[in-house]
Amino acid sequence: MKRIGIMTTGGDCSGLNTAINRIVRGADMRGWDVIGIIDGTDGFCDNPPRTIELNTETLPLAESRLAGSILHNGNAGAMNFETAATSGKLALFNRRFKRGLASLNLDALILIGGNGSTSLAWAHNDIYKDLQLICIPKTIDMDMPLTDKTLGFDTAVQQLTTFCDQLLLTARSHHRWFIVQAMGRDCGKLALTAGVACGASAILIPEIKFNTDKLAEHILNAPTDYGIIMVSEGITLRGHSGRPADMISRKLTASGIVNRTAFPEHYQRAGDTVATDRILATRFADCALNAIENGETYVMTALQDNECKTVALSDFVDYGDATRDPNIPDLVTANAYVEPDDPLLSVAQNMGIYIGEYK
Repeated sequence: MKRIGIMTTGGDCSGLNTAINRIVRGADMRGWDVIGIIDGTDGFCDNPPRTIELNTETLPLAESRLAGSILHNGNAGAMNFETAATSGKLALFNRRFKRGLASLNLDALILIGGNGSTSLAWAHNDIYKDLQLICIPKTIDMDMPLTDKTLGFDTAVQQLTTFCDQLLLTARSHHRWFIVQAMGRDCGKLALTAGVACGASAILIPEIKFNTDKLAEHILNAPTDYGIIMVSEGITLRGHSGRPADMISRKLTASGIVNRTAFPEHYQRAGDTVATDRILATRFADCALNAIENGETYVMTALQDNECKTVALSDFVDYGDATRDPNIPDLVTANAYVEPDDPLLSVAQNMGIYIGEYK
């Protein structure tokens, strides 16, 4: 009988509870024991670690659609690699983490995390040398290499699209433009996808250069006097500071365009998990359990050309666009961005959406 652990790390998103539920169901069929680690790496640092026994009754199927994580993802004061590094307690954190991990006598650990957590897992792979480590990619940013989809992205797109749908009604009533700031950090995939879905008149993302004068001209010549302008939180405007939506708003106001800003913020990370994310969570859970059964370790589940498979964490890090973390020594995070050949870019352009200086 195997004993496996589940940990959710980083920012939360919809689909985490679905993944946990499906992992537990699949493990139960194999006769395996499953424990959940509370508050991510911080839970390992307690003595004894903060855990919960997981079974088919712990997280009922009817509740597995809910957003967030039953295991929690840590709080502002939680001890993790970043907080330990910035406070000069990295050595202490590593000792506590290793001690807690060893005390649980796990055969395998399933880590459900984003690109930072997954990159960290490989950077500190010696911590997991006595067990099998399987990662499941989750993030609403879709900024993880080697997988065509990440858990939580589709639900975030739906949340953001619904938010814009409602704004569009008040925009029409007042002949007004709404500049909506989407999450996504340095990757514009969420803004681009939701922008196309809601019929935005303009979409600004970090990967594509844009000109605010051309943006204003585009809006002034639009067939309506209201609509949605989607901007990713990662865009910058030379010579200006502040939130991206506010910067664009000021430029449009100077051109005589009546507008307001809107910030859906963490609403994008909430909402009942949509069907496609539930299916993806189930496929990732099945893939992770099969990997454990096959003796794999240091791998991540991935969706490639609609096939669910595992990829080596070393390949994940090597394939991604490397960014050195300013807070954690020797950590290089693997990132993915909207590629120039992304079909949604040409679709948006063909639909008359201003997306910047895209050729």
